[in-house]
Amino acid sequence: MAEDLKAHFAFKPIIRGMEISGSKELFPIGKVYCVGRNYADHAKEMGVNVDTDQPFFFSKPSQAVSQLTSIPFPTQTENLQHEVELVVFLGSECSNISPSESKQHIFGYGVGIDLTKRDLQTAAKKASKPWDLSKGFDNSAPISKILKKEGLLLSEGNISLKVNGQKKQSGNLSNMIWKVDELISYLSKFITLKAGDIIFTGTPSGVGKLNINDKIEAEIENVGTLAFELI
Repeated sequence: MAEDLKAHFAFKPIIRGMEISGSKELFPIGKVYCVGRNYADHAKEMGVNVDTDQPFFFSKPSQAVSQLTSIPFPTQTENLQHEVELVVFLGSECSNISPSESKQHIFGYGVGIDLTKRDLQTAAKKASKPWDLSKGFDNSAPISKILKKEGLLLSEGNISLKVNGQKKQSGNLSNMIWKVDELISYLSKFITLKAGDIIFTGTPSGVGKLNINDKIEAEIENVGTLAFELI
């Protein structure tokens, strides 16, 4: 039955892949989740309270993920901002698991930036509307090559971002309110996570405005680096 369905697609399905460091294989992109306010200092700079009862998430579409070194400056914004984040890649299916079971589903990690149209997000917040158009535009999730680290649970490491050579964000993964294993576990209680799913884990303070021709460099200790230019 499944084979019959495959033969009758109205058009060819779109399958997107990401480069893995040291490998010719590609990582197939599944669902993309992002956790909000996972660093207390970032929540403070945004003028919101830290919610320690449970994490909250939003999603980006697969076309948001990019490994381009030159990214077109997005339209419909006067205030594009950077948010550097550790990105977790899942390598197997899981549902309703405990934090202690989470690490066995980790495929690897990457350095990511959640590009945000802050003006659109602010307007959406004021109107109690979703953030989709401020977060889910094309190339809004630049990510480095994936560092394959199956079963490894990262809990610390310096994380930083520079714009045109000037450091703008700096922190440590140990300052995350919700750790990697807790984020995977929590999400798995609401939806079945699959191999290919991606989780952005939040950003430290120092987010700020970007402009055309800016050069962005991001780094996470023991994970890798990411560099691109806005054109």
